[in-house]
Amino acid sequence: MQKNNPFETYAAKPSFCAGGFAVLHLGMAKKKLVVLSGAGISTESGLKTFRDSDGLWEGYNIEDVATPRAWRKDPQLVLDFYNYRRKNVLDVQPNEAHFGLAALENDFEVSIITQNIDDLHERAGSTNVLHLHGEIFKMRSEKNHSLIYEIKGDIKIGDIAEDGAQLRPHIVWFEEPVPKIEEAIPIVHSADIFVVVGTSLVVYPAAGLVNYTRPEVPVYVIDKKIPYITSKEKLTIIEMPATEGVKQLANLLK
Repeated sequence: MQKNNPFETYAAKPSFCAGGFAVLHLGMAKKKLVVLSGAGISTESGLKTFRDSDGLWEGYNIEDVATPRAWRKDPQLVLDFYNYRRKNVLDVQPNEAHFGLAALENDFEVSIITQNIDDLHERAGSTNVLHLHGEIFKMRSEKNHSLIYEIKGDIKIGDIAEDGAQLRPHIVWFEEPVPKIEEAIPIVHSADIFVVVGTSLVVYPAAGLVNYTRPEVPVYVIDKKIPYITSKEKLTIIEMPATEGVKQLANLLK
């Protein structure tokens, strides 16, 4: 006798008999596991967190390189900063935490909502990744945000989109709205299991996503320093680096 897979739930699938009547069959549907990831997971690949303890970002004041005001004041400095970061991401590789989350797709329907602008989740094999704060390997028109292009090299002053506007990094800067948050909320609400990994939960609106989980949903939090999280009935704390914590998570989910 074959044992039931604890990672799967039954879902009704219709078929039709000769008389045209619908007949429901019970099929197997994987549970939905939603991950909210942050800079901590990429730190172990060699990328710095978005803000160091001295309040600087890669040695720069955030206000000088990651705001619309900075772009208006000195677009060359902003482009130099992100061109450098793009090279950084190209030089690193996914780590065991990225690969571990990708492997969970064998047993779950996994959605990753990441605050990171790197592509390490994708390179590790994750197939359903939503980037809340943009992507370092994309650029867009500074006027029309729907004109988005792939980029692996540098963006230069004078590089223009098809609308004639200067191209800028496809990044959500501080003081800008986060349009993808509206897409993320229903994903979180649909979760059967919710995982937070490598984030301090201080950058909003991303930090508020945990509040959209349904009350009965188990929540797992993985980080070297566990952030404050609102009271959850089914909360599991895994206080360790992402590479170790994702292994522990996989064991707990077996």
